[in-house]
Amino acid sequence: MRNISQRMRPLGLKRVERLPGRLLIHLEEPLDDPVWAESLLVVFGIAYFAPVHIVPQDMAAIQSAALEHLPSHPIASFRVRASRADKSFPLTSPEIERQLGAAVQQETGWPVQLKGADLVIHVEVLYDRALVYFRRLPGPGGLPVGVSGRVGLLLSGGIDSPVAGYLMLKRGCRVTPIHFHSKPFGDWMGSEERAKEIVRCLHAYGMEPYLYIVPIGELQREITVTAPSLYRVILYRRLMVRIAEALTRQEGGQALVTGESMGQVASQTLESLVAIEQAATMPILRPLIGVDKLEIVEKAQAVVTYELSLLEAQNCYQFLMPRQVATRPSLEEVLEAEGYVMMDDLVQQGLAQARRLSI
Repeated sequence: MRNISQRMRPLGLKRVERLPGRLLIHLEEPLDDPVWAESLLVVFGIAYFAPVHIVPQDMAAIQSAALEHLPSHPIASFRVRASRADKSFPLTSPEIERQLGAAVQQETGWPVQLKGADLVIHVEVLYDRALVYFRRLPGPGGLPVGVSGRVGLLLSGGIDSPVAGYLMLKRGCRVTPIHFHSKPFGDWMGSEERAKEIVRCLHAYGMEPYLYIVPIGELQREITVTAPSLYRVILYRRLMVRIAEALTRQEGGQALVTGESMGQVASQTLESLVAIEQAATMPILRPLIGVDKLEIVEKAQAVVTYELSLLEAQNCYQFLMPRQVATRPSLEEVLEAEGYVMMDDLVQQGLAQARRLSI
């Protein structure tokens, strides 16, 4: 109800009413289907929505409303589907269907077809009124944002992590975005602006209207000069996981989310993922782990984050990236390499430099 109210308030929302298995949205003025769709297709937890006519709990009123609002164009076939929350209503659901169906057929001459009808006239009899409607528009599904706890999203600004955040929103999580860039090296300002735009885009779906920015260029350089180059990328990821975990706990979160997909790059082999996850003390959720790149791209295009992810910006300056990386590192090797780094100090430096920006 809160999420719907937030989306519908600029459109003349009067109130959102709770019914058995339904939410009834009252507006000052009727809306066209495209406006309904634009507003509600980003509210997870909605299976479908339907513009309805509210009438008294009376068969004559139900019939009058149905006949008055029938489509003006010819219909190849129709049927009536009725349900009663109020079982004391004098007609049963099948009787409502037969009586209303006969009236519509007499008025229009349209044939009745119980399966696969072109038009379905819905009637729902409530305890104090009835609802009549003619079409159901599919909603986005999922669970309402806020019912599944809070997670921290490692938002790289690429194609994958925004989609991972979107999928966690769809499963009802509040998502705190956390973006790392290599300030003072590379195009860190472009990277930050791109991350802001992605958060603005995903805020429509329920992502939090703020973003953590963590500059780690100097921290990466420290790893570069002290740790073996083969394990440098894994150590970068372990550093980011530790910082993101601390920020997520600070926000009351219980898990991290990444856009990693199995085997997509060197740091996403099973061995690398094991080595990265060992750095965390909270679960790391990977909603894209078994998804192909083309599927991720299609979802990013549907969510409208794809073009934003293509904006030119460097997340990591080139000299920080090694020429060769370990693709199947053992955890023992990674922990040995990390022994050359004052990792706890780097984590504290990263947290001290983290900024929380309102979007």
